[in-house]
Amino acid sequence: MLEPSEIQAHLKYILSDSSPAPAFPLGYLTSENRDTWALLRKNLLDNGNEEALQKVDSAMFCLSLDDFAIKDFVHLSHTMLHGDAANRWYDKSFNLIITKDGTAGINFEHSWGDGVAVLRFQNEVFKDSTKTPAISPQSQPASVDSSRAVQKLDFKLNDALKAGITKAKQKFDATVESLSVNMIQFQEGGKELLKQKKVSPDAVAQLAFQMAFLRQYDQTVATYESCSTAAFKHGRTETIRPASIYTKKCSEAFVKELSKHSTEELHNLIVECSKYHGRLTKEAAMGQGFDRHLFSLRYLALSKGLPLPDFYQDQAYARINHNIISTSTLVSPAVQLGGFGPVVSDGFGVGYQVQDDWIGCNVSSYPARNGKEFLQCIYKSLEDIFNVLKGKKIGRKSGHIGWM
Repeated sequence: MLEPSEIQAHLKYILSDSSPAPAFPLGYLTSENRDTWALLRKNLLDNGNEEALQKVDSAMFCLSLDDFAIKDFVHLSHTMLHGDAANRWYDKSFNLIITKDGTAGINFEHSWGDGVAVLRFQNEVFKDSTKTPAISPQSQPASVDSSRAVQKLDFKLNDALKAGITKAKQKFDATVESLSVNMIQFQEGGKELLKQKKVSPDAVAQLAFQMAFLRQYDQTVATYESCSTAAFKHGRTETIRPASIYTKKCSEAFVKELSKHSTEELHNLIVECSKYHGRLTKEAAMGQGFDRHLFSLRYLALSKGLPLPDFYQDQAYARINHNIISTSTLVSPAVQLGGFGPVVSDGFGVGYQVQDDWIGCNVSSYPARNGKEFLQCIYKSLEDIFNVLKGKKIGRKSGHIGWM
C-alpha cells in the first residue's frame, strides 16, 4: 500500500515526462465494436504484448489526467462522457478523470454494474477527500525513486494494429462530432413543492418528458427508466416503463386539448400519473417488471438453439425495445451532473436530477433528434405542470428558459 505522498510523487514524475504522445494511441481500440476489438486484442497478444496488456488488465481502474480546465457544464459533460480516447481505457470498471482545474468525474463501463454502486463509491471518495484530505496544495511529494516504481508501457504494433487504431479513431471522432449535449435547470420548483402537493417527484419528471416529446413530435414512443433491484442479492436493474395510458391522456390534455380541461381536471390527471408511476416503480424494484424476465427467456432460448416464440418476432416487441427516450437519475451532493449517450441513433439520452427546489436535465442526442428543442419542450411542460399544481391557469405561451 502506497502512502498518499508517494502517489503524489509518482504522478508528478509521470506528468514531467516530455516524450511525445504515441502516434497510435491504444485506448481508441477500447471504443471499438467489441467483436472488432476482440480480434485486434488477440493480434496484440500474438505480437508480443502479453505482459504489457496483463498489466493494464490487472489495474483496478484507469486514471485519466486531462491537461485542460473545464469551461462550462456542456464541456464537463462531453469530457466525462467520452473525452479523448487516447487517454481512456473504456474496458476498465471505470475511468477516474481529473482535469487541470481539479474537476473530477467517473466514466464507467456498464456491464459489470450500475449507477447505485458507482454512486456509493463516488459518495465515499467525496466525503473522504473533502473532510479528511490526504493531500493538500501545500503537500510535498515523498522523496522516492519514481523511475523504479513507475513503468511506462510500450506496445509492439504491426501494420494491422496501426490500421485498426486509425480506423477506431476515425469512428470515435465521427461519433463524438455528431453527439450533441444540451441541458437546462428548471428553478421554479422541485422535490419539496411536489411532495407538498402529494405527487411523486420522479413521476412528474417522467411526465414532463412524455409531454415534451408529444409537443415536439406529436407522438408517444418507447421510454426506458432504470430501476435498481439492489433489494435482492446480486440484483441489478429492472425497467420502469414511464409511457402509459395515463401519461398519454395527461400529455394530450396539456398539449392538444388544453381549452377543454379545467385546472382541477388537469391536476387530477397529474395525480393519476403519479399514482400509476409509483405502482410501476414498486413493481420494478421488487422484480415484478417484464423486461428482464422476457430478455432472460429469449437469451436462454437462443443459447439452447431453440426457436424463438412468435411473440419475440412481433413488431410491437421490437418497437418497445427501441427506446427513443432513455432516462436515468442519480441525486447526491457529490454529483454535479450525470449523463449518457442515446441508446439508439434516433433517441435521447436523458440524465436528470430532481433537487429540493430545482430540476436539472442533461440531454444527449445525435443529428436525428433536436435535443435543444426537446429541452425547451421539457421546460414548458414542467412550467405547465407546476403552475397547475399551484392552482394557476396555464396558457400556450412558453416562459423563460433557464439554460445551464
